[in-house]
Amino acid sequence: MIADQTLIAQITTEVLAKLQGSTCSTENISGVYDTVDEAVTAARKAYEELRKCSIAKREELVQAMRKVAYDNAAMLAKMAVDESGMGRVEDKTLKNQMASQKTPGTENLCTEAWSGDRGLSLIEMGPYGVIGAITPTTNPSETIICNGIGMIAAGNAVFFSPHPTAKKTSLETIRLFNEAIIQAGGPANLLTAISQPSIEATTTMMHHPLINMLVATGGPGVVKAVLSSGKKAIGAGAGNPPAVVDETADIQKAAKDIIAGCSFDNNLPCIAEKEVIAVGCIADELVSYMQKYGAYLISGDAIERLLHVVMTEKESKKSQGCTEKPKKSYGINKDYVGRDAKFILSKIGIDVPDSVRVILCETEADHPFVVEELMMPILAVVQVKDIDAAIDLAVKVEHGNRHTAIMHSKNVDHLTRLAKAIETTIFVKNAPSYAGIGVGGEGYITFTIAGPTGEGLTAPRSFTRQRRCVLVDAFSIV
Repeated sequence: MIADQTLIAQITTEVLAKLQGSTCSTENISGVYDTVDEAVTAARKAYEELRKCSIAKREELVQAMRKVAYDNAAMLAKMAVDESGMGRVEDKTLKNQMASQKTPGTENLCTEAWSGDRGLSLIEMGPYGVIGAITPTTNPSETIICNGIGMIAAGNAVFFSPHPTAKKTSLETIRLFNEAIIQAGGPANLLTAISQPSIEATTTMMHHPLINMLVATGGPGVVKAVLSSGKKAIGAGAGNPPAVVDETADIQKAAKDIIAGCSFDNNLPCIAEKEVIAVGCIADELVSYMQKYGAYLISGDAIERLLHVVMTEKESKKSQGCTEKPKKSYGINKDYVGRDAKFILSKIGIDVPDSVRVILCETEADHPFVVEELMMPILAVVQVKDIDAAIDLAVKVEHGNRHTAIMHSKNVDHLTRLAKAIETTIFVKNAPSYAGIGVGGEGYITFTIAGPTGEGLTAPRSFTRQRRCVLVDAFSIV
């Protein structure tokens, strides 16, 4: 009996020792911590473990992430809409699915080589370490899915700093990824965050010594902050994409495509059509077709009432010595960002069916609906006399963001002229805007489009640094 008790005690001791040595049992497998330092330190430890894994093993982890993101796409979409009040569940579901399937993996990491009389040199793509990634409320799960897959495929760990208004969705996406990675035999905490995201926490993260790289997806303020951090930074800033339609376009198709792109997820994507510039001779026909495909046209006093609902007037100061009345300026009323067209119209006393996806109006070129990025399903149409005026206005209202532009035309010269003049990262021809990120078009998807820092549509190689290995007078077999 004593021998049996001794054996049981020995077995118990061995089991406890194994459990204490198990990463999954002792680590916080959700990746969510109370403080920035705890979360970043955990991510650094995970990175050191990932460095020991082969690229083939890294790809196994990526495949596990793809599956869990795809399987939970609808749940995360509903969670995001419920939490933030922005967007459409069916569109966010598609974005989650596309991000899970069309974000590049380890195949994006291509090695370059030179061989000759003096031997062999290799350029390989190495990870940075721990990346600090700031994500927006407009695309919470989509951005984490996309960046999470790409950054881990590149060999990094990630500390995510999500927008506080979408923290539940963001933290759930991180939890799902960590569980999938652990089940696939990877280290815990490859993705981390804190339980209460805030601006202060983001600032702490940006200056943490264990953060090796910063990636910001959001507005100009957050991009400016990461670029002034002193660390390697990728910035994906704002846009105000114009859609130009000339007299050679297939007007019916152009109308259908523009409404599809503008209404997708209630205009939350930064690539979406924000205003239309139409050559005058086809403008009326274009507007007529837009109404057929889900737009509701308002005019006159309704436009003014809508303006004062979805935008807030800013105080304008007169310049010293100026006697003219200062021009009014407006900011966005965030309560209406990403809301349904039906809901927004109800606020000005207009009741429409659920089939209405876009609020359409014709305005002058300097109207706030044209010059400001609303991120609402409100589409202003501006008539111009010819293609020259259309190109000039498109460049002006894009504000030099060099983000995205769309054009509908069958004239190659017109298409070429706008592309060269506007210099955007994405230029979509004769299709909805989302074709530019591979939804209904060729190419991979991303939700971090780095125009300000030049990486363009980011992929795993965007999150790597080049490393050269040189062997002299050997491995050259010619």
